[in-house]
Amino acid sequence: MRALIFPGQGSQKVGMAKAMADKYIWAAEMAEKAEALLERPIFQICCNGPEEELKKTVNTQPAIFMASAMMTEWLRLNGYEYAMTAGHSLGEYNALLAAGVASFEDLIRLVDIRARAMERACPAGTGAMSAILMLDRVEVERVCKEASSEGVCVVANFNCPGQVVISGVAAAVKKAGELAVQAGARKVTPLEVSGPFHSPLMQGARDELAHALENIVFADARVPVYCNVDAMPTTSAAELKNKLLQQITGSVRYEDAVLNMVKHGVGEFVEVGPGKVLAGLNKKIAATVPTQFASDPDTLTALLQANQTAELRA
Repeated sequence: MRALIFPGQGSQKVGMAKAMADKYIWAAEMAEKAEALLERPIFQICCNGPEEELKKTVNTQPAIFMASAMMTEWLRLNGYEYAMTAGHSLGEYNALLAAGVASFEDLIRLVDIRARAMERACPAGTGAMSAILMLDRVEVERVCKEASSEGVCVVANFNCPGQVVISGVAAAVKKAGELAVQAGARKVTPLEVSGPFHSPLMQGARDELAHALENIVFADARVPVYCNVDAMPTTSAAELKNKLLQQITGSVRYEDAVLNMVKHGVGEFVEVGPGKVLAGLNKKIAATVPTQFASDPDTLTALLQANQTAELRA
């Protein structure tokens, strides 16, 4: 069985999606539609930058969603089959698209609302995030709890063994980092982010997204979506909406989702979107299960050809 996985914020690069729109009329139409819906030149920012503009959360999130959506549409048009989907944070919206839960139009609107709400949720400079390397996740949770004397401090991302991201009030995150080093962490790296994502400090963003979701119809998923908040396969439209909301303030359990997909029979992952961030994580989570790439017309074509060859051999 095959799983499609979708990257989140941090995988962006200037020029992503350009080759797709240049080669396929329908991809160029998706770009035009995105710009019309968002009422700003998101595709132009995606293609031409500058990088500082693309790195802004309000641009990064819809740009990555649009780029990954183009690649997903190519797979759909070419009859590429998969049995499950998952995404890392923002990537969960692409996972929902690939599972047929909602339309490109509705989901890019949601992503735009999410990005703007996350920017507004916490005053600049009051929150922070840090990556903690080579410290057991139980220990990371312990130091977060101890550092909570300084304010909110929680685990934001369980990315892979040896890589956990924490989030919260800046002073508490700093204290947790110091405690982590004392506990044996190899390195603690502050992240360049605009806010303390995936923490209770994002409650305002969650409330905004909840209001937006009231006006959008979700369908039951055609294939299971392994959601961030519990890493479990989900097909119910109501549950998917609820878990999408929980994701804003809850932990991204990517490592657990990959392990569960492997447990449920996945034999190949395909990372759909810019970069190879998830492939790097997967090597540390489930090294024996290969991860392929779908990031531009060339890699998509190679992916389809490899699949056809494998089917002939079978």
